[in-house]
This record gives sequence, structure tokens and C-alpha cells, in this order.
Amino acid sequence: MKLGTVNLSDGSKAVVLVLEEGQLLFNVSGAERSLNSSLQLCQSMLDVIDASPASLERIRGLFLALSEDERFLLSPDGFSWCAPLPEPRQMRDFSVFPTHIRQAPAGMVGVAAFLKGEPMPPIKPFDIPEVYRSQPIYYKCNRFSVIGHEATVRWPRYSQLMDFELELGVIIGKTGVNIPLEKARQHVFGYTIYNDFSARDTQFIEMQGKLGPAKGKDFDTGNAIGPWIVTADEIEEPQELTMSVRVNGECWATGSTAEMLHSIDAMISYLSRDETLYAGEFIGSGTMGNGCGLEQNRYLHDGDVIELEIERIGILRNSVRRQE
Repeated sequence: MKLGTVNLSDGSKAVVLVLEEGQLLFNVSGAERSLNSSLQLCQSMLDVIDASPASLERIRGLFLALSEDERFLLSPDGFSWCAPLPEPRQMRDFSVFPTHIRQAPAGMVGVAAFLKGEPMPPIKPFDIPEVYRSQPIYYKCNRFSVIGHEATVRWPRYSQLMDFELELGVIIGKTGVNIPLEKARQHVFGYTIYNDFSARDTQFIEMQGKLGPAKGKDFDTGNAIGPWIVTADEIEEPQELTMSVRVNGECWATGSTAEMLHSIDAMISYLSRDETLYAGEFIGSGTMGNGCGLEQNRYLHDGDVIELEIERIGILRNSVRRQE
């Protein structure tokens, strides 16, 4: 099933079952409250994740019983999208696509030239450092700067080179530690799309400190997730999904999750080594090859609309706006 989170006209949030590719929604939270039950499993997406699989059974039951009740059916003019998981318990972002690993450092050479007022040289891919092949590499993100589908990204005032990143998002649904590789898939609640917006000029400067990205990634509205979560039972093989990105309707790149150096299972198992991985955490796959402007010496402009699409999940659409 497809599950989302929306803002309702009264200012409250609700978990919804997505129907007709988002053209009609079933208000799961409202339907559950109508039961007047002391047991509430679906009032937030974290509630749903924590109570799964019982919460998923409740959603199915609510829909079967109340799907024709107009009180709980939402048309597009009756809501606005939030991130499906508005505040993850933790966010971590990997880098496992080989083309991106080779081309991103070459793109940073162009950023350095830009900062010097010089033309950006052509992209000349670097070799893949061995550490990227031997283990999954990741960093932690700001879990409080999450936005959803159709939301506007506020371009940070300190940056001139704004960029996007096309990634598969994974929602953890079962807490565990030292998770064996062969059991890692059992800990996935579902899949979504992630746009890791990046201030490339700022990122270039601060990464010279050898501690990874900070203000190049951490700014309000910088993490776009959505449009919804597709539960794990709906996607049998997440390593075979076609991915694409469009800017203002123009296709900038296509690719596949099959290109990843390390599988989702391997990333989950690696994260849980002597560290508890909690239900409600979010994992980004890292950027698909050519799935960002950095790899193409192309950057965003004020008002640009970015559409990220992943097969069997949907389309995540956001725009960027400069601030006064």
C-alpha cells in the first residue's frame, strides 16, 4: 500500500492511504478516531511504523469498512503534502553509486573554479577509492529539516550554487542490532524518494576540513522526502528500480538502483554493527550516477522545478526559491 502524511485544512496532520496516484486519499487517522477506541495505532506515521504489522491490518480494515464514507475521502484541494515521515528518528545518507563516486570529486573541481571566478573545466571522472568498494560509506543528516512533495525549498542565502540529488529512500520498520545480511530486508517498512538538496559552493569549502558535509546540506527545507511510502510488500526487489530526474520538464539523467555497489541489505547490516538501528529511521541510498547537477556542471536557478521519479514509487516534485 501507499501511505502518506498530509496537512488538513484545520491545521492538523493525518496519515492517509493513497489512492489513484494521489488524486484521492483515505484519511486513516480520522477514520481511526471515529472508532472511539482507546487503542490508536495510526495517528502519525511513526505510530504506524511502531505498531506494524498490526497497524497495517487496521488500515486495511478501516478502508474496507469506511471507504465510501465521504467524511474520510480527501480530494487534491482538501490537503497539502507533508513528508510521509515528517520527523524521522534518525537520518543517514550513503554514497554507493559508482558513477557518482567517480564524478562528484571532478564536479567539485568545477566548483573550485567557480569560486575563483574561472570557467568550470569538463568533468574528468576520478578513480573510486577502495574504501567505497570495501564498505558502505555514509554521513548523518539533519532530521528536522524535512519537507514533502510540492513543498518549496528555501535557497540558503549563503550559497550561489544550488543542487539536487536523486536518491532512493528506505524507512526502517523493525528495531534491531547486529542484523545479519540475510535478515536485513525484514527490517524495512517501505520505500520512498529522497532529494538531498545541496549548497555546493558551501560544501566545497567546509569539506576541506575532512569532516564531511555540514552547512552544505544542513539548512531548513534541505531534505525533501516523498511523495509517500510504498510498503515493503509492494516492492519485491528494490535493487531493480528505474530512476530519473527532470528539471523544468527536461530529463537530466536516468539510471537504476541495480548500479549500487552495496545493496540495501548490506547498508542495513553495516549500520547495525554494535549499534541499534531503530524503527522510524531513514536511510538514503546516495545519489544515482548523474543524478545531480554537480556531475554535469549544471546548477539550479531561482524558480526551477525538480521532479525525481522512481519506478513503482512515484514522482517527488519540489521547486527552489531564492530568499530576500
